[in-house]
Amino acid sequence: MEKLDLVEEQMFCSGHAACPGCIEALSVRHVLAALGPDTVAVVPPSCMAIIAGPQPFSSLRIPVYQPTLEASAASASGLRRALDAQGKHDTQVVVFAGDGGTYDIGFQCLSSAAERNEDFIYVCLDNEGYMNTGAQKSSSTPRYARTGSTPAGKTTRKKNLTEIMAAHGVPYAATATAGYLPDLVRKVQKAKSLRGTRLLTLLIPCLDGWGLPDDGGLRAARFAVESGVFPLYEVSDGRRYTLNHATRVRPVSDYLGLQRRYRHLDAAQIEALQAEVDEGWERLLRRVAASEDELTAAC
Repeated sequence: MEKLDLVEEQMFCSGHAACPGCIEALSVRHVLAALGPDTVAVVPPSCMAIIAGPQPFSSLRIPVYQPTLEASAASASGLRRALDAQGKHDTQVVVFAGDGGTYDIGFQCLSSAAERNEDFIYVCLDNEGYMNTGAQKSSSTPRYARTGSTPAGKTTRKKNLTEIMAAHGVPYAATATAGYLPDLVRKVQKAKSLRGTRLLTLLIPCLDGWGLPDDGGLRAARFAVESGVFPLYEVSDGRRYTLNHATRVRPVSDYLGLQRRYRHLDAAQIEALQAEVDEGWERLLRRVAASEDELTAAC
């Protein structure tokens, strides 16, 4: 395993309110370390809002603004413009929002900000459900996953947020997970070096909502990548696709078998999910190949 040496300022304090073993806390710790102390955070109602805690007792050692659930991108836009008006152009504005506040309730606001190419980093902490209020399904919840509001399993697919944001033509959209930490840190650093709307979708296996042991979060994240359920890739300017982990070394059933939320599946449903992942993987490979052809032609 590759060793990652991080020069880390303690911007995320111990004593926070995350569940034991929470991958969200680990992920935010490293995102903040990569961004540095000259950062302002927007944190809407979510698991992260609970983990960070209320002001002035937040576990984040940076300024935090807590908007309504639907208004994260608008709040980040306003903060960015206020900082620019003060000449603080190098201060980073970052959103830490869950999938409910991104894929669903906050999407119209995010889409409008992306259309204007507002200058902030948006980090979606994607645990695939409304985990803070009882593990109900969101439009990020995968097909067949059992949740508090879909006890027999969700009947619709997971929304592809990265593809949707890429269609907006934003400067940068990428997927990442703490299960592949060097890739995550590199993508945060790359997003920091750019301007405009930048989106990072981080897979956050929820121990309670997914039915994982306290030490099972990183294993689930790695299995998601290794099976192709959660490909690691990045899209620049809405058209240049780069695949960061190009091999699949295990079947989807290995990933499903880790989680209580899939214990009810039969063989036909597992086969259907494998086919769905295969289809998405092949589509992604075609887009990567088309990007390489376009780059070659330009040269």
